[in-house]
Amino acid sequence: MRKHELKYQKTGYFSKLMCDYLEQKESLKSFYGNFPDLNGFKSQIALKKENFPVENRTVLVQDLTQQYQGFEVSETTKSNISSLLNENAFTIVTGHQLNLFTGPLYFLYKIVSTINLTKELKEKYPENDFVPVYWMATEDHDFDEINHFFYKGNKVSWNRKDGGAVGRFDTKGLEEVFSLLKTEMTSNRNAKYLQDLFEKAYLNHKTLADATRYMVNELFGEYGLVIVDGDRKNLKSLFVKTMQEDLINHTAFDKVSETNAELGKNYKIQVNPREINLFYLEENLRERIIEENGFYKINNSNLVFTKEAILEELNTNPEKFSPNVILRPVFQETILPNLCYIGGGGELAYWLELKSFFESQKLTFPILLLRNSGMIMTKKQYKKLENLNISIEEVFMKQDDLVNKKVKELSHPDLDFSDQIETLEKMFSEFEVLAEKTDSSFTGAVKAQKVKQLKGLKNLEKRLLKAQKKKLYDVVTRIQVLRGEMFPNQSLEERKRNMSEVIENFGPELIPILFENMKPLEQNFTILELE
Repeated sequence: MRKHELKYQKTGYFSKLMCDYLEQKESLKSFYGNFPDLNGFKSQIALKKENFPVENRTVLVQDLTQQYQGFEVSETTKSNISSLLNENAFTIVTGHQLNLFTGPLYFLYKIVSTINLTKELKEKYPENDFVPVYWMATEDHDFDEINHFFYKGNKVSWNRKDGGAVGRFDTKGLEEVFSLLKTEMTSNRNAKYLQDLFEKAYLNHKTLADATRYMVNELFGEYGLVIVDGDRKNLKSLFVKTMQEDLINHTAFDKVSETNAELGKNYKIQVNPREINLFYLEENLRERIIEENGFYKINNSNLVFTKEAILEELNTNPEKFSPNVILRPVFQETILPNLCYIGGGGELAYWLELKSFFESQKLTFPILLLRNSGMIMTKKQYKKLENLNISIEEVFMKQDDLVNKKVKELSHPDLDFSDQIETLEKMFSEFEVLAEKTDSSFTGAVKAQKVKQLKGLKNLEKRLLKAQKKKLYDVVTRIQVLRGEMFPNQSLEERKRNMSEVIENFGPELIPILFENMKPLEQNFTILELE
């Protein structure tokens, strides 16, 4: 096995916002607190220790103990849960939807990043405990986003009716998915391992939340991962004050709107707040709460509350109130002694909108860390790259750009007209100066001629390149096929492939390999070359 690395900024697959964040650009510094380096964590530990209530730890540990009833729990996970009672114990959190069979491959990378960071922090600050947490997004209701995964390019879907919080869904209908997997997979030991995992998770558990807990616990329980389901009355009782604030004063809407006005000057806004950022949650129902004329209506239902009635409902049944994407991070940080949230670029983009709202609630804003990203290639694929004289950095170019670059490199005479274009531009710049000095009325004509000549030269380059591609058809095809294997649908592999396809090829030993090679604080894209 060999490891190759590339800065995220050089891959071309990360937003300007994320690249600027990684480079700690001045334009972003007001939108986050401590940066994810070892010194930043030292400051964060002191902040969270000072501001996290001891009583919240007690509620958390009691509820986690209940959540794990009926599941086999590793001694490491048990110890981690117990340690959360200690004021020197802190969490590192990643979150994800309850995607079928983990969904995209990067789900594994998120959790590996989280566990590896706790190990690194323990080495640096041994007087503290650091607990890796996977926050299950059990209250999401966008079923279309989670009801499938991709296996060998084919979409494997779970067909059932939508409605309500996905964690509460029963697992009926997943027998059909299991049958399909058994039909499509090979008969090797790796396929058998995956089939057993799927069957025990989804066919032996009644709800999607329980199935996901079982599966993730099987994959990562031995590493001490703690799995949290926030859809719990005891946990939401700790969040009543903030939810009331949202219902009555709309502080989140005001603060996040102000932040977005500033952030939006330089970057694309990921999410926008609503006046009320809560859903009302019942069996088969998760709908927005909307205030109209002093009444609180539950969207797409006949439920209506007066102000007094909805506050009474909140205090009596907090489990019926579900935070949206704006409030969920605040809920998480209220109930967990958390130092850091690890997520993808899109997730961190909306966290960057929230700092001023956290401050208004006197809540410590966590460190934000971009999760590890990676690609898994075979030695055979790497050899093909070498034969085509394609570097690791070049393979991340857009496919057409890569093909054009390699065709030009292989062409004689040279088909790259960059020098000629530069000479032409320089020549016309001199003409423009001459026109200004003699008769400025000719300046427009000179500029028009410049555009015409440059366009003609670029068109000629394109035509010659097209002709050369035909001559080098075999090379072009090899590049396109190889890059298609490595970037399914021209996207990063981690965003399309499911763990089943990769583990079937390389075995469950893949996970220890990921732990060995993914370093969360190094901020590198990891390419693993495996047998």
